[in-house]
Amino acid sequence: MKREDVMNILDWKTKQSNVEVPFFPARVLLQDFTGIPAMVDFAAMREAVKTLGGDPKKVHPACPTDLTNAPNPGGGDLQKAGKLSPLRVQPKKLPCRGQTTCRGSCDSGELGRNSGRFSSQIENTPILCPFHLQPVPEYEIPETVLKNQEVEFGRNRERLQFFKWSSRVFKNVAVIPPGTGMAHQVNLEYLSRVVFEEKDLLFPDSVVGTDSHITMVNGLGILGWGVGGIETEAVMLGLPASLTLPEVVGCELTGSSNPFVTSIDVVLGITKHLRQVGVAGKFVEFFGSGVSQLSIVDRTTIANMCPEYGAILSFFPVDNVTLKHLEHTGFDKAKLKSMETYLKAVKLFRNDQDNSGEPEYSQVIQINLNSIVPSVSGPKRPQDRVALTDMKSDFQACLNEKVGFKGFQIAAEKQNDIVSIHYEGSEYKLSHGSVVIAAVISCTNNCNPSVMLAAGLLAKKAVEAGLHVKPYIRTSLSPGSGMVTHYLSSSGVLPYLSKLGFEIVGYGCSTCVGNTAPLSEAVLNAVKQGDLVTCGVLSGNKNFEGRLCDCVRANYLASPPLVVAYAIAGTVNIDFQTEPLGTDPTGRNIYLHDIWPSREEVHQIEEEHVVLSMFKALKEKTEMGNKRWNSLEVPDSVLFPWDLKSTYIRCPSFFDKLTKEPVALQPIENAHVLLYLGDSVTTDHISPAGSIARSSPAAKYLTNRGLTPREFNSYGARRGNDAVMTRGTFANIKLFNKFIGKPAPKTVHFPSGQTLDVFEAAELYQKEGIPLIILAGKKYGSGNSRDWAAKGPYLLGVKAVLAESYEKIHKDHLIGIGIAPLQFLPGENADSLGLSGRETFSLTFPEELSPGVTLNIKTSTGKVFSVIASFENDVEITLFKHGGLLNFVARKFS
Repeated sequence: MKREDVMNILDWKTKQSNVEVPFFPARVLLQDFTGIPAMVDFAAMREAVKTLGGDPKKVHPACPTDLTNAPNPGGGDLQKAGKLSPLRVQPKKLPCRGQTTCRGSCDSGELGRNSGRFSSQIENTPILCPFHLQPVPEYEIPETVLKNQEVEFGRNRERLQFFKWSSRVFKNVAVIPPGTGMAHQVNLEYLSRVVFEEKDLLFPDSVVGTDSHITMVNGLGILGWGVGGIETEAVMLGLPASLTLPEVVGCELTGSSNPFVTSIDVVLGITKHLRQVGVAGKFVEFFGSGVSQLSIVDRTTIANMCPEYGAILSFFPVDNVTLKHLEHTGFDKAKLKSMETYLKAVKLFRNDQDNSGEPEYSQVIQINLNSIVPSVSGPKRPQDRVALTDMKSDFQACLNEKVGFKGFQIAAEKQNDIVSIHYEGSEYKLSHGSVVIAAVISCTNNCNPSVMLAAGLLAKKAVEAGLHVKPYIRTSLSPGSGMVTHYLSSSGVLPYLSKLGFEIVGYGCSTCVGNTAPLSEAVLNAVKQGDLVTCGVLSGNKNFEGRLCDCVRANYLASPPLVVAYAIAGTVNIDFQTEPLGTDPTGRNIYLHDIWPSREEVHQIEEEHVVLSMFKALKEKTEMGNKRWNSLEVPDSVLFPWDLKSTYIRCPSFFDKLTKEPVALQPIENAHVLLYLGDSVTTDHISPAGSIARSSPAAKYLTNRGLTPREFNSYGARRGNDAVMTRGTFANIKLFNKFIGKPAPKTVHFPSGQTLDVFEAAELYQKEGIPLIILAGKKYGSGNSRDWAAKGPYLLGVKAVLAESYEKIHKDHLIGIGIAPLQFLPGENADSLGLSGRETFSLTFPEELSPGVTLNIKTSTGKVFSVIASFENDVEITLFKHGGLLNFVARKFS
């Protein structure tokens, strides 16, 4: 940190968007899936430092680091298991589904009859009675459930042992025990300080980390954003997070929202407005009278969606609402008073009564909350918002439109096709718009009690009205933490969600990342037979095509109560204003407005059940751990004892060619194009995620090591094995490579003319000593921050990406791993330059590489054209010259 950096910040009016400033966050948060490769890199760095003659004991995080170890949904087939919940509360006399394991004071009744729906058990989650939430004694647990527990813990024993070893060996690393909750939930409910107190110094809490939802903490007045595994490792080692001094857009909220509008509608309304205004790469700060009408859970939900409109973060300053919330969650009153005094002294406290102290912003925009109406987003992208009143007509329009971001191009004569299916002894009819997946998942919405309770209250009213969900619809409830299960149970709505099929399947990313139970064969066959555009409805924040299931083409994001409503309706092709959800036992039509809970009902339940006890229970669970975690034995060694036979944890090859001093930048000569991609290629297309397909290169690798498909697990569980992850890079079935002409994880190996899996082609190129590049269109690398979306291509041999534009975080990752981000000149692209992608490409880097310098590329056809080296500052160039961030940091320790 230099004086010049401070002066640049003070001179923000002229320097914003033009200079880089370093930022040292107070702490780092690692989510388990992205945390394991970061910690594996640390362990490998110790090996590299020792090899270069340094002291491996010096390799420690310099910044306090919390690693949340949420259970991971494993792949493979599980035995049928009971429903799960992590918190113990006093039993209530609730109708039970008659499980033999339940020994509480309950009665079997109509509400509790088994719906026959499948629920997969998530690893390391304690077995509890689903309604009493009491731990089931081991002698009463069915053999299949015990077997699942052992299978899941056994699958991930290596990963858990590695995490526990990391917490013992590395200073400043704290591991949250498995089964506690998702990273963003634990961050909000347990780890957040708001104001740090270190010896005699008070300073604002701030955090960066690998969890894509880390921006939620801005709703608590804590500055935080996601930077991915590569930059996070640098921060952990005491280096600053470097960012362009951002413009700060003041967003004034005025008016009040309609009683029927949920927090999610507010979120999506603000998202669309900010996307239209254009706040990419900027900070957004909310102010105005409307802010005080938003609870903390509303604010954190809004803050979480900032990646969808391109902002770095969306900040809600601490105010009286924040302090009241912190008091309810158990903050010490003396600490709260100290916090308030400090924040007011340094002018970081927002006060509705004193408008004279409003900050000065780079730009001010206004949003009237009265203008926001209930809506959903889809069918393929989160930014395509549809008013609930327009949903039916919009879906019909999507059927007619050409295949694209919204269209499916279904012939007019086939749009009314109906396919009959037989399921569980009954006949049902599927058509375009039929809902086959309905998921309330552990994501944005589950952190908001008001919308979750609204879903529960709607379910209660629906059951009482005699409505039901068709059994072939794959319904699920995957809460973000035990707090959600606690208030759903204590408020008495959980049994009604269960009656409609929304059973708790576990704690962790599930449906939204493709970890969903398979659809029935009857449904799959009907979809194929009728070429039907069936739908998934989920309460998440990502709905890219094929993300839920490759046979579900339309996916809509909706608030939890609307997820339940669409599940009851069984179709998205419905007008809720004029068409009934169903009929009651007397034949009377039941409309959505008949069962929609009022805001007053929701707030009353929220006040009664979202209380201090929930946060206290989470704290106890976090600090106590669980039996298996506490008894897990780990090695006591400075260097991690790598098991060469392990298929989970492997020393990565990033440091294999590391030298004590960096070598001069090498030219890229006669590089082939590995992939020729179009616009909006997301990190989902690039990075491995979900289950491991049986015909994939990763599956072949695991099979060759003696594993059966039941033992493959998921890519997430194997993030500590670079060989698996490299083989899973660009393995998404929706990847559209122009060389192939259709969606498939394939490419052409041009020297031989073979069409191969992307990994197999890259492997051949590497054996032949041929460097690789990727051609792409606009917004390359959009979506969630994923470090393996950069690490994977690097290990495939990619030296550069040439695109029209990039998602900033992904571009930072490319630089951080040593891949050159090249950009076409404005107005140019591969088509306009007449590039086929079958040429070879050569370019040389100048000795004095500078930000934004223009480079010349020469192709094998003799064409020469200019591109921009998309480096934004000298720090990025330094990292690139070192071959990436990991090499740079390792050399500092040697």
